[in-house]
Amino acid sequence: MTLGIIIQARMGSTRLPGKVLRQVGDRPLLSHVVGRLALLRHDAKVVVATSTASENEAIAAWCDENTMNIFRGEELDVLDRYYRCAAASGFDNVVRLTADNPFTDIEELDRLIDFHYDGDYDYSHAFGQLPIGVGAEIFTFGGLEQSHRDGHLPHHREHVNEYFTDHPELFKIGELPIPEAKKAPNLRLTVDTPEDWQLANRLIDQASGMWLGTEEAIRLCSSSV
Repeated sequence: MTLGIIIQARMGSTRLPGKVLRQVGDRPLLSHVVGRLALLRHDAKVVVATSTASENEAIAAWCDENTMNIFRGEELDVLDRYYRCAAASGFDNVVRLTADNPFTDIEELDRLIDFHYDGDYDYSHAFGQLPIGVGAEIFTFGGLEQSHRDGHLPHHREHVNEYFTDHPELFKIGELPIPEAKKAPNLRLTVDTPEDWQLANRLIDQASGMWLGTEEAIRLCSSSV
């Protein structure tokens, strides 16, 4: 099976314009998302999926400078962008990440991939218990194809995963059990606002290693970094 990781990224953001290339610590936000994947145990091809809008030329330039795979598709129909990226890349299973989550838990992502394969799920996720922005999701290409074909509502096209969650009767869906020490569902570790960006910078500054772990992030936030 061919495993792909598709990172959706675009420069447009009403709350924090250009956030995916904004500096967090000593590198752009997108670099944090991509860099952490070097810790992944599973072999996977990583692709940044952005749109053909001219403002995203900056993302294309960053990918070129960093020898990063890139796919360009629809700006607002993100489901179509994912489907066409996965089809063009020959992916059998697709991990969905977003470029505004610099603290993805790679240990839990590895566990999620194993969980997905072992359970023969159509769609698996690690949301609801981990801090916001730390979890991930994975789906089969067949499930993505069905979502693309039958998911016609605006939120299906914008959010990629919501045809799965709207129609649990059509898919085998799994939710990864999360270790107690990593449960903090109300903690925001995504970057969507200026306040989120400031917190991400403080956490990276306080981190004990190159890549901040979930348990350390929870501890630092509990200590009011």
